[in-house]
Amino acid sequence: MLLAAVQVVLVLAITMLSVALPTIRTELGLSVAQLTLVSAAYGLSFGGLLLLGGRIADLYGRRRVFVAGTALFGLASAVGGFAPDVTTLLTARLVQGAGAAFAAPAAMALAVSLHQAPRARARAMGVWGALAPLGAAVGTLVSGAAIVWFSWRWTFLVPTLVAVAAVLLAPRLLPRDADAPAGGKVDVLGAVLATAGLSLLSYGLVHAAETSWTSAAVTVPSVLGIVLLAAFALVERRAADPLLPPGFLVSRRRATALWAVLIASAGTATMFFLLSLYFQQVADLSPLRTSAAFLPFTVVLLAVGPLGGRLVARFGSRTVIAAGLLLAAAGLLLLGRLTDHSPYAGPVLAGLLLLPAGIALVFSSATITMLNDVPAEQSGLAGGVVNTALETGPTIGLAVLASLAASHTAGLTGGATARTAAEASGYAFAFTTAGVVFAVSALAAVLLLRGQSRHDLPADRA
Repeated sequence: MLLAAVQVVLVLAITMLSVALPTIRTELGLSVAQLTLVSAAYGLSFGGLLLLGGRIADLYGRRRVFVAGTALFGLASAVGGFAPDVTTLLTARLVQGAGAAFAAPAAMALAVSLHQAPRARARAMGVWGALAPLGAAVGTLVSGAAIVWFSWRWTFLVPTLVAVAAVLLAPRLLPRDADAPAGGKVDVLGAVLATAGLSLLSYGLVHAAETSWTSAAVTVPSVLGIVLLAAFALVERRAADPLLPPGFLVSRRRATALWAVLIASAGTATMFFLLSLYFQQVADLSPLRTSAAFLPFTVVLLAVGPLGGRLVARFGSRTVIAAGLLLAAAGLLLLGRLTDHSPYAGPVLAGLLLLPAGIALVFSSATITMLNDVPAEQSGLAGGVVNTALETGPTIGLAVLASLAASHTAGLTGGATARTAAEASGYAFAFTTAGVVFAVSALAAVLLLRGQSRHDLPADRA
């Protein structure tokens, strides 16, 4: 429960600011550019440092790194909660993400170590996989409630309280680390290249959603990021102790599972972002009612998430991943029928019921598939890789789909189409595009995961 609570809060910190951003902008006097940086800063440092965080957890002890990362996250959250200006707030978000990057892979590695039997581990990882979308959903709900009843500052102070409790309880509830660190050393050059490459690429993609793809703000950091990541791949081939062993993602099974995590996180984040805009700007709902509109999504996640491990044990990862992608595709395609006059109890509600069912199955089954045969000494690394996909997916999804929605809307605005109708059409176009990607990915999963059956999970030993 302790590890799960922290994992939910680490993801929750991403979406908690989504509904609060307009209020923060007004109170602190932020420009649009500053608001974008505050929103993106957490993900930039979180996603950029995850591989390093996973490797350090493997080398120096999962509990040590978990406690240190959670403490740093909590401290930065407290600073953000009392930030008097944009500089303090931006710094807090960056440090908050750095702490999360060390806590998240260590937490996943600890969860793996607590469940040694294969089927018990599969059930645990199935639940773990559903924590990311659950955190995203809860973040939106808490954010809306905080703004209406308290202050946007509670979107930082709530994570602070959870982090403090976790740091105090960890020595009692989590297994001790070995006295001596594991063999090996940190690949400093690889860490620098991976962190800089992922951060620059993410930074470029963040700006793509609000400006032209050909602008210098997008192309320069994106190209530099790709070059650095290519250099990282070359360096890892020759490193004595690579940050990411070259053969780790060669497995077709792992690569397919990682792609499923990537697009599932992209689809979830984009849905929250675009539907939040739809509810507030087109349907004219208040922040609290907008948060409440996502409640069915959360309920379905809670119901379906724990089933993932059992379904994989019974039907195999291939079947469950493909089924999850198809359910998510159906939900997105239903959201693709949005208009400016769509009733909530129509395609919106149907999409918010089908999409989380599919997303929960994808996250849980793909997480199991990624971690099924990872050696114990690489479980922190595996956690870093999975969480990197979780962090990179939303950046890519928002950049691509928000741009598609904006360009589609721009093509309709100014003619006979009203502004709200044009915006709704743009959101619908983005959802339809995402639904097609999910459907194609489901077919790819069926083809690429051949031979993945329930026998992939050996029976638990008595």
